Amino acid sequence: MSDNKQPVPARADPAPVKQSSTGEIEAFIRQAKAATGAGRLILSLDATMSRQPTWDLASTLQGEMFDAVGKVGSLSVQLVYFRGLGECRSSGFVTDTNALKKLMTRIDCRAGHTQIGKVLVRALKETAAAKVNALVYIGDAMEENIDDLAEKAGSLGLHGVPVFVFQEGHDSGAEKAFKEIARLSKGAWFRFDRSAAATLAGLLSAVAVFATGGLKALEARAGRKTG
Repeated sequence: MSDNKQPVPARADPAPVKQSSTGEIEAFIRQAKAATGAGRLILSLDATMSRQPTWDLASTLQGEMFDAVGKVGSLSVQLVYFRGLGECRSSGFVTDTNALKKLMTRIDCRAGHTQIGKVLVRALKETAAAKVNALVYIGDAMEENIDDLAEKAGSLGLHGVPVFVFQEGHDSGAEKAFKEIARLSKGAWFRFDRSAAATLAGLLSAVAVFATGGLKALEARAGRKTG
């Protein structure tokens, strides 16, 4: 984001509401445009064998999420997925989400452990080269050291890259880890279901607000909308 101002920490006692200046409003608009106009998004998938039973349905939902991303401004999107014995691949950043959608439909699940850490490291490397506005992760399991993942998620949070985790299934261990990754990165956790595509589209339109102000800022933004 072009605005390097750090968010003001929440006060213990509510302060009187101060009217935003013209400059602050213009800065906010620039941030929003940066997120929804020419931002960069990483969309990552777990393609290990645990997802095989639901992969056909999941592919449909994931495809709908690609379509939703394609409708939000001119985002550049990178697809990252892992499967098998240490296989973790990534595409380049492209604005044509249909091309990535076709690539995703050719992915088949292969037995292996999760490699979420590699996904988080990829996001850190990419944002060091050029700002990444958000990381979206879709998965159902976690078989890694949570402390290692927490460290990487915290680094993403410090770099202003929120992780939006969409969990398929109801694995309690994975849910605990996913929620911690989301919390430390200043992102959010959601169920991967029929509402996922619409949820992602709404998140992308508010990612600048979320990344700088966290959940409270996002809720405040939602409170100003109707429906």
